[in-house]
Amino acid sequence: MQISAKTKMYVLIACTVIVAAIYLVIGIDFEIFQYQFTSRLRKLILMVLVGGAIAASVVIFQAITTNRLLTPSIMGLDSIYMFVKVLIVFVFGVQSAFVTNLYLSFLISLIVMIGFSLLLFQGIFRIGDVSVYFILLVGIILGTFFRSITGFLELIINPEDFLAVQSAMFANFDASNSKLVTLCGIILVILILITVYAIPYLDVLLLGRDQAINLGISYKTLTRLLLILVSVLVSISTALVGPITFLGLLTVNLAHELMKTYKHKYILPATICISWLSLIIAQGVVENFFEATTQVSIIIDLVGGSYFIYLLIKRRHAH
Repeated sequence: MQISAKTKMYVLIACTVIVAAIYLVIGIDFEIFQYQFTSRLRKLILMVLVGGAIAASVVIFQAITTNRLLTPSIMGLDSIYMFVKVLIVFVFGVQSAFVTNLYLSFLISLIVMIGFSLLLFQGIFRIGDVSVYFILLVGIILGTFFRSITGFLELIINPEDFLAVQSAMFANFDASNSKLVTLCGIILVILILITVYAIPYLDVLLLGRDQAINLGISYKTLTRLLLILVSVLVSISTALVGPITFLGLLTVNLAHELMKTYKHKYILPATICISWLSLIIAQGVVENFFEATTQVSIIIDLVGGSYFIYLLIKRRHAH
């Protein structure tokens, strides 16, 4: 008997709640229960925000590009964010208001990312029907370019400034910008509601540019608005904990494999739940098996990177 997508979604939600509850209490020391539970609850809230932001951004982005191999992180948006952060420290110094004021720093990074994404993707769309491998190559080159410049700037800034930006290089739920959590949480709830409202449009975009226009969609305006939405979502996740390159690619493809449907009303919640599960499990492994000596992003990128290679090989054999 074939299980419906709705039933699978409910089971996935239940599994997410159970795993989250287990994470909160497993291995906890009851002598310091209040401290440990509060710390884990704070991390869980961060994982909910970050997982939701990454999942929504990659679902929207893949609807625009109509390709399951492309994600904002692979296209270099994470690298842009880190480049802007280091450039601000390099130009103005670590004591500047542009660095010490988290809201101002976040706003500057957000504006730059929106501008970059619009330039990059509108340029690619204007080229026409190009190979996914060409787009991947552009993204990898740009990502490598900005990472290289970021690394060079880190070498020539003074050690104190370097220490100030080093913690942002890897995803870390222990060293998050807690002051941004409330602001980003409010923004994220609004953006998720907008994404839910846009689900029918995302389904239409999967049909391709020409079909979307024939169905009455203002394609250029819609894709620009959605790209701005993607940029804000990526900025939120990166600002809170740092870059996690392959989480989106891993979770959205697992969601497609599990749900066996193209409908975004199932793909979006499934991707969000799998993102939460991935982050919670990875954080649990880091805390209980590696004794918090490594970062969550290293584990997720190892699994996600391997899965990305598998998808590339599978796609090539399919052709």
